[in-house]
Amino acid sequence: MVMLLTDPIRRALVPAERLRPLPVPSRIVSNGEFTPPAQSATLRRYEAAVLERGKATAGRHGMTVDRYFQTPMAMAAAFETLDESFGGGGFSIGDGEAHDPDAAAARRNELKHQFVFDDQVHFLKDDADPELFIPLTGLIEISAELLKLPLAGRFSIEHIKFTQFLKDIYLDSDTKVALLSGAPSEGEPMLSNDQMAAARDAVNSVAGGRRLLTHAVISPGHVGWLDEIDRVHADIRPDGWKGYTVGEPFSPTNKRWRLDDEKLMYPAYEKLVKAGVRNLCIHKGLLPANADEVMPGAEPFARVDDVVQAAKDWPQLNFVIYHAGYRTIPQPTEAELHHFEATGRIDWVSDLAEMPARHGLNNLYADIGASFAFTVLTHPRLAAAMIGMLVKGLGADRVLWGTDSVWYGSPQWQIEAFRRLIMPPDLIDRFGYPDLGNADSPIRRAILGENSARLYGVDPALYREKGVETAHLDAIVARYHAAGGGPANQTYGYAADA
Repeated sequence: MVMLLTDPIRRALVPAERLRPLPVPSRIVSNGEFTPPAQSATLRRYEAAVLERGKATAGRHGMTVDRYFQTPMAMAAAFETLDESFGGGGFSIGDGEAHDPDAAAARRNELKHQFVFDDQVHFLKDDADPELFIPLTGLIEISAELLKLPLAGRFSIEHIKFTQFLKDIYLDSDTKVALLSGAPSEGEPMLSNDQMAAARDAVNSVAGGRRLLTHAVISPGHVGWLDEIDRVHADIRPDGWKGYTVGEPFSPTNKRWRLDDEKLMYPAYEKLVKAGVRNLCIHKGLLPANADEVMPGAEPFARVDDVVQAAKDWPQLNFVIYHAGYRTIPQPTEAELHHFEATGRIDWVSDLAEMPARHGLNNLYADIGASFAFTVLTHPRLAAAMIGMLVKGLGADRVLWGTDSVWYGSPQWQIEAFRRLIMPPDLIDRFGYPDLGNADSPIRRAILGENSARLYGVDPALYREKGVETAHLDAIVARYHAAGGGPANQTYGYAADA
């Protein structure tokens, strides 16, 4: 966990767990890597309207507001309300979905077998930054069934963060396969490579199939980092590697690096190729607005301009650029929005999207990651534009789904946002962006799961109804819902005070 919030800033914030849980969040929440913004006027309107709507609708259906907010109908109503708050035309809501529980449930059932592969999920080990998450001990019993097998002594049912991760990802969302990720650290890591592998093995043993894959974190410049690559390949057999060219900002040594540094990185690439691990995922972009203050000197390493030469020189590797290189978090500045409307460009995302045509690259991929979660809540039009330019530039088969969950709670609201997002007609006409089609269109299916499945050697057909990879976990999920289980709609981290 990279913590860039000073103590005075942290004291002025509130734990996100204290916010009113809604089907679609009404605040931008920080995991500690940036200062969360004040709630926008648009999201204030949405919050007030969806709460009022929830009280009225819950009463008509004889349920509590909290229980109503757990239903597919409430999710549809939340997106309808959010769309109205933004002025309309951003999200698709089917006839009756937001008012008829049967219509909403029918749509959810039609889509629940859609193959969703989340290529970027996280959880914290129990002793990491104890102030960040408030333990939700009531969730232990609900998720206990997933933890029948021991976790090699590394975790136990008391480790509430792992339990919450299981509930949010597998019980409360349509995610079929997830890729567990971490971050570099010279001190105590968020999760070590061995801990991520232990979680993978435990979940897959209980679920009866490949439901959790894992990264190993590559840490250029750290003591023994090249030897760690060899050890991990021999002992852990990761599904891919994850690296941060910006280094670990909270480290006093600030070990930053470039993908095209031949002396430093090319020996590592040789080891990856030799081991047969082709997928190298790189955190790019996502600089906080005050990066010059909290991460001085980081910008040259956060940009995507080092991708080209490395991808050219190592065609055996797939370079997966996380967050699509989207520059500024947590929300675009007014200047950036004007720049997009005037030129059609989004800083660093446009650069990435243009690389295949300019440089003939066919081993370049973009994960939309947290960029989507931020933009779809603040500027849905920009979120659609980002998807459009990536599909147009990289190809519909090279854009990947990732949510950065569980920092933002269950990823289901992000899945629904992507299924419902409408490409503005003027962007189609002006820039040639694709119409995204219906919720189960080929382009949405490709991005939500089929593209990552191909990269990681997973067959989506095995996860569909009555597939060999689904039986055990699907039975657990069915019992969970039959017993009244539902999403807590909770987010985790820090939020600006009201």
